[in-house]
Amino acid sequence: MKGRRHHAVERGAGGKPLGDDAGTPSRADARGSETGGSLAVVAGDAIAPPKRPEPAPWWAPAADGRRAPRPSRDKAPLGFVPLAVVAVAFLTLPLVALVVRAPWRSLPGDLTAPGVLTALRLSLICSVGALCLSLVFGVPLAWLLARVRFRGRNLVRALVLLPMVLPPVVGGVALLLAFGRNGLAGRWLDDLFGITLPFSTAGAMLAETFVAMPFLVITVEAGIRAMDRRYEDAAATLGAGRWRTFRLVTLPLIAPALAAGSALCWARALGEFGATITFAGNLPGTTQTMPLAVYLALQNNVDAAITLSLVMLAISLAVLVGLRSHWFPAR
Repeated sequence: MKGRRHHAVERGAGGKPLGDDAGTPSRADARGSETGGSLAVVAGDAIAPPKRPEPAPWWAPAADGRRAPRPSRDKAPLGFVPLAVVAVAFLTLPLVALVVRAPWRSLPGDLTAPGVLTALRLSLICSVGALCLSLVFGVPLAWLLARVRFRGRNLVRALVLLPMVLPPVVGGVALLLAFGRNGLAGRWLDDLFGITLPFSTAGAMLAETFVAMPFLVITVEAGIRAMDRRYEDAAATLGAGRWRTFRLVTLPLIAPALAAGSALCWARALGEFGATITFAGNLPGTTQTMPLAVYLALQNNVDAAITLSLVMLAISLAVLVGLRSHWFPAR
């Protein structure tokens, strides 16, 4: 009996051999613990226990399998749609009337008339010249307003942007008092250099620059403020000078803003009327641009006035289409 009992103790309950002592593991168990025991522990630790879903808060609606309704933030308030329709009709109806009343049969002959071609050529010369002057003087001004902090910067910005809201005729009177023969600067130009700006092509170009440059300045300044300055800092640490950094780093980064400002500036200069007729007059072949030609033709030849208006409308529409990605980026 003692031998059988001792044999049972050695074999254990599962029939596996045990060591000399009940608490001592056998050699097989030791080998198992040396090889697979640690792997089992690591694998067990790596497997995270399943997480139970947290209960929904008391304010959340019960899930019934249906998609929640979209918020009503895109729905217009009551009454906005009729008012918007009236506004669109008010802004579109004059343009539709211009297209409907256009003399389409005589349009080629009206476009090739000598006075029309002269006014068109003069408008392109003056508007492109105004754009060049605005780029030469407006881009450095925009950079200073965006980057350099100096006393009176807000006052300078207000004075620069004032021609945007100033009546064009008032701007023409101001130009006449400043650059006329008896003006503040005009008398010096006439005495020292013999330059007379009023009633000349250069005067028309100057008048268009006065009313168009603020559009370039405000657009380019916004682009400079929005750009990432880290690229300029990186170029400076690599040894690039200020002018090289501006030419190779800043200008490519503000290229969209510069293009948009140039388009707005050119379109505004092309359509200028009040300041031009007040400061430069209405001399055919010298200062009579397309807006002035439209005003003059409206008194004698309505078809020619409508034809010139269609040309201006097409140019304005082309500028608007070209700037749609700048004003309304894709969402």
